[in-house]
Amino acid sequence: MEAGWFKSTHSTTKNDSCVEVRFIATAVEVRDTKDRPGGTLSFASAAWRGLLESTKSGRAGLR
Repeated sequence: MEAGWFKSTHSTTKNDSCVEVRFIATAVEVRDTKDRPGGTLSFASAAWRGLLESTKSGRAGLR
């Protein structure tokens, strides 16, 4: 795995349906574990924090 990329500790080796995340100086990058060369999404740090807060509180409708 390239430097800085990581998966959730809740991810198992049997479950390849996950994403990898890495933090860079001004953003957070996300990529599909099954398609690493397929590109990345990049989010401003504040937007990423907002997504996490919305998800954890249930406001994002992802539960």
